[in-house]
Amino acid sequence: MKTRMLVTALLVALGSASAFAQTPAATVQRDVNQQTRIESGLKDGSLSTKEAGRLEKEQSQIDRLQAKQLKDGTLTPRERVQLNRAQNRASQDIKTAKSNDVKGDPASKSSERMQADVQRNVNQEKRVEQGINSGELTNREAGHLQAGQAKVTQTEAKVAKNGHVGAREQAAVQKKENAQSGKIHKKKHNALESKG
Repeated sequence: MKTRMLVTALLVALGSASAFAQTPAATVQRDVNQQTRIESGLKDGSLSTKEAGRLEKEQSQIDRLQAKQLKDGTLTPRERVQLNRAQNRASQDIKTAKSNDVKGDPASKSSERMQADVQRNVNQEKRVEQGINSGELTNREAGHLQAGQAKVTQTEAKVAKNGHVGAREQAAVQKKENAQSGKIHKKKHNALESKG
């Protein structure tokens, strides 16, 4: 009995330790990984457009949480645990959705539009992560950008809610993506501009 309690305590401690190891860049890398898994599910038909929309809604909530927690430029141990739990839940939800009986049609225009939008999320999250790692972005700036990314993914979730993404809906998403791309560029280059 004591051995089982000791093993349980050790597993809890290890789980908490992995959450403490999360840096802002690592949390954004998890966003990249999860967006990549959503995109691959759309491409191989293991996710429908509607399922991808639900998963994007969850990603939007994670982006908002990151933005809130990075507002002051730091992640406290408690915030890291909270964020790790949310990302673990999202990871499990992606796995469940990809392995259920619902299938998508990767060749449909709707799925292709969603695939392109999710790929853009991957690219933008990678740019934020690279900016943190290179020092071009402060943690506070990364938090601000995650708030913008939350708006993009929320829009994607809304347009895919009914399982169909039309050309006009994609145009609305792309408009937000373009604005977000501009914000990333501006934040990554603001230190260079102020020195020059």
